[in-house]
Amino acid sequence: MIRIDQIKARPSRDDSGLVRAVTKKLGIRDGDIEEIGIIRKSLDARKKPDVFSVYSIWISVKNEGRILKKFKNDANVSVFEPHLYESPSFGNTELKHRPLVVGMGPAGLFCSYELARLGYKPLAIERGRCVEERKKDVKKFWETGVLDTASNVQFGEGGAGAFSDGKLTTSVKDKDGRVHKVLKTLVDHGAPDDILYEHMPHLGTDVLPGIVESIRRDIVSLGGEVRFETTLTGIETKGGKIISAKLTDKDGNVSTEPCDVLILAIGHSARDTYKMLYESGLKMEQKPFAAGFRVQHPQEMIDLDRYGSHENAELLGASPYKVTANFEDRGVFSFCMCPGGYVVNSSSEEGMTVVNGMSYSGRDSGTANSAIVVSIPVSSYGSDHPLAGIAFQQEIEKKTHELANGRIPAERYEDFRRSVLGDSYEAGNVPPIGDSLKPMFKGDYKWCDLSGIFDEEINRLFVDGMTVFGRQIKGFDAPDVIMAGTESRTSSPVRIVRSDDMFSETGGIIPIGEGAGYAGGITSAAVDGIRGAEAVIRKYRPLT
Repeated sequence: MIRIDQIKARPSRDDSGLVRAVTKKLGIRDGDIEEIGIIRKSLDARKKPDVFSVYSIWISVKNEGRILKKFKNDANVSVFEPHLYESPSFGNTELKHRPLVVGMGPAGLFCSYELARLGYKPLAIERGRCVEERKKDVKKFWETGVLDTASNVQFGEGGAGAFSDGKLTTSVKDKDGRVHKVLKTLVDHGAPDDILYEHMPHLGTDVLPGIVESIRRDIVSLGGEVRFETTLTGIETKGGKIISAKLTDKDGNVSTEPCDVLILAIGHSARDTYKMLYESGLKMEQKPFAAGFRVQHPQEMIDLDRYGSHENAELLGASPYKVTANFEDRGVFSFCMCPGGYVVNSSSEEGMTVVNGMSYSGRDSGTANSAIVVSIPVSSYGSDHPLAGIAFQQEIEKKTHELANGRIPAERYEDFRRSVLGDSYEAGNVPPIGDSLKPMFKGDYKWCDLSGIFDEEINRLFVDGMTVFGRQIKGFDAPDVIMAGTESRTSSPVRIVRSDDMFSETGGIIPIGEGAGYAGGITSAAVDGIRGAEAVIRKYRPLT
């Protein structure tokens, strides 16, 4: 087969221009093509509204040798060599007890699936509920404001990513084929094929739960076990190695599970679990994170800026964006951008409020939202204790909760900017957005003054960042942009220390995913979950 890069075609809903562009490039007829597939698809909008879809493709054609010879000096034509994932060879150590996986977010889900697929029969526990029940609990919270601390946007099967845009973009390099394996597994369980090649693939909150449920059912059919509403509440070690775990169910019943391998996929919000593990002697260290506010803009405004025309937007769908700015040693940037989405109340603890963004697969709310966040160095925590970053987050979330009594606090950007800049503020010439901006929230909201949540430095950096972004995207810093507080769980402020073989200093414990401080999104967490499974596979034989 042949690989061809940099194939350009006019955008279309069905990639109808691709074959025409390929035949023109190679000088062949449609009938010469035996098979064709897309490796990668992105968008070239540098000269908008004159935009192009840009493809890397593989193709099987008649007389491949002749074509390769003809294009031997063309760097964009080569022999196609797919990077397929291969599981490592089994280790020789006997596994006396089944691996215990704690958490069923992307890291725990994919770790459990890989172990089950290869005969290790894992036991996976999840403090929240199954995704079918969790959807009902989250909907009830958004409608009534009554929080279920066991089942919410943060806790439950699928992790926090199950109630987001379902974005699958990642900066992880894929030389070993793990990213493709994650995407292919999702496709095998109900995701659309185009996530395998789209530059910025997404699933949507309405699609992802069904995929998660399907993977879990396969884990069980392959010999694994999944227990919901079950929390890791203690560990026992001997000679510096894990020997058992204490599990507590929803009724408070405590059981002891012997284990040779404990895989921690606890997620970034399991603060009580961090505390227990730290007090049990597991080595941890501080890690920086980022925090800020969600901002909402009309999706049409973003589309016109990114694509250059309404016609392109009709063909290409709601556009994402990415913005960054650096100010000496601090960065301001967009995070978890949700085209055509909603700002959602993502709280998981009483007395604390945190927001996130989500989109359905159609991305059709008419409003774009993104977190605009400021980097938070560990020096801001005020202590060198490994869990000081969690305390820093909690203080932010308590202030946010008090502002609106548990509702989402919101404010017009113009009012926030005046509070931050005070007398030094001078009105610019940025026109208001007007009636095209419709606030989109999941959960009740209240208009508030957001300037007291963060300190003066973070507030000023946020405003400076918005000013820069207003030069990049017209209207980004318009006076009636809607802000919402507070985005504080962009990542874990804690890292559970592990070595290159994935194991912690406490033997038999493998920390993985966002909660362990080694991932940042659905795909990277799933990849880290696969790497955690590989660590088990390399050392131990499957159960018999």
